[in-house]
Amino acid sequence: MDLYVAVIIVFGLLFVLLALGLWMGAALMVVGFLALNVFSPHSPGMIMATITWTANNSYALTCLPLFLLMGDILYHSALSENIFAASAPWFSRVPGRLLHANILACTMFAAISGSSAATTATIGKITLREFKKRNYDSSLSIGSLAGAGTLGLLIPPSIILIVYGSLTGQSVGRLFMAGIIPGLIVAMLLSGYIAIRATLRAEIAPTTEQYTWKDRIYSLPKLLPAFSIIFLVLGGLYLGWFTPTEAAAIGVAGALVVSYASRRLNYKVLVNSVKAALETTCMILLIYTGAALLTTAVAYPGIPEKIAEGITAWGLSRYAVLIIFGAFYLMLGCLFEGVSMLVMTLPIVFPTIVGLGFDPIWFGIYITILIEVAQITPPVGINLYVIQNLTGRDIGEIIKATVPFFFLLLAGVTIITIWPQLALWLPQIMRGH
Repeated sequence: MDLYVAVIIVFGLLFVLLALGLWMGAALMVVGFLALNVFSPHSPGMIMATITWTANNSYALTCLPLFLLMGDILYHSALSENIFAASAPWFSRVPGRLLHANILACTMFAAISGSSAATTATIGKITLREFKKRNYDSSLSIGSLAGAGTLGLLIPPSIILIVYGSLTGQSVGRLFMAGIIPGLIVAMLLSGYIAIRATLRAEIAPTTEQYTWKDRIYSLPKLLPAFSIIFLVLGGLYLGWFTPTEAAAIGVAGALVVSYASRRLNYKVLVNSVKAALETTCMILLIYTGAALLTTAVAYPGIPEKIAEGITAWGLSRYAVLIIFGAFYLMLGCLFEGVSMLVMTLPIVFPTIVGLGFDPIWFGIYITILIEVAQITPPVGINLYVIQNLTGRDIGEIIKATVPFFFLLLAGVTIITIWPQLALWLPQIMRGH
């Protein structure tokens, strides 16, 4: 059988199984097992057992369930309410007012949860109600939440960056540091757009409350729990005090303390948090294992290398290839969620990118922002459905509200492509890991 025909059949079967509603991880394992029968001269059962063990026997992955548990504990605490309440007085005179508090709350919660959906859901439960009560523009309220909610994938601790580091052998700690400045840049782009819109149309964010400097000063202690966890996790990583796994364990301890101090920690909250973290971890590892199996199968006939050689033979500049891959990920974002996109494509894309001379740490941030875009890209964009669940609005209306923020995220990709040092500066100067 011709090699390219076999590849088309393999990935065609994958799409058919997904269209029939089979779980992504299960579909990858079924197709991977069948592909091993076609491409491998060895026993598929033995290879499957070996891959299942080796794919998950990674120290870099041990921080995954811990960061998920940290985020789930904080999801049930009052931390997000405190962040919004404390930031609101500081934006009362800025064009856009509380919409900027929305961005700040998402940015800070993203820095301690690591999940885009959790950030959107947690902050949205508070802010959307407040915006409606104050007669803010509903489209801008929804769009800003959808855009800022994606920061959970970029600002560390990021589940996507953990999986990327494990797949490519890159330092998770350095990837975390690389995500900080680009994440802040994206947050500033979102706030800048809101300020411009509010300057042109003041009724977008009407004045409803006045705050004094006393209110602003008194609000600061409410930010202390969030800043404490951020400092422990990110500051400790930057200073080389501990590894990402140790940082995750300390983050869980910090989340327990914050939840206990806010009187939200009880047996039910703890059980629900552990259960949610376990379910998400199993889902990610099932996808990860299935993708490893399929990757091993297609590696036998050298498919990734042949594709990389074919792309190189086109004679395109490295930035042209980068744009092609970027467009490819945007298209995949219409069909798959982030982890699935990553594990299916990196074995082919990563060797090509490194061969073209791009920094692997920088590429991790580049691809993460593209996956952020996927979070607000129909029909699979998970943030769209989280917001629909919160508001009860028509999904078409929500998609329309997120269009400007889709392009703002692409602007963030463009900025770090033109100035890659924005992503590489902190990893280059961090200590230890």
